[in-house]
Amino acid sequence: MFSNNEQAHTVTPTKRPVPRSKNYEWRVIEIPRGMSRADARSMLTEQAEYGRWELARSQILMGGARRVWLKRRTMRLQRTDAA
Repeated sequence: MFSNNEQAHTVTPTKRPVPRSKNYEWRVIEIPRGMSRADARSMLTEQAEYGRWELARSQILMGGARRVWLKRRTMRLQRTDAA
């Protein structure tokens, strides 16, 4: 599927400036140019179904690689016990 010098997609934590809305958690995924559209679509579908991520933005980079921003709503939990 991938040649020796290509890697699978890269998932990075949020290192870029966070948008103003702090109600969302962000994930940036870089998809190499060697990955087919069908494989990329199935990977993003899994992220959406099981991780509750939604597509916020996608970008095609020079050379054919793709960068995808996913977002999901953060859950604000409050303690209910008297600790």
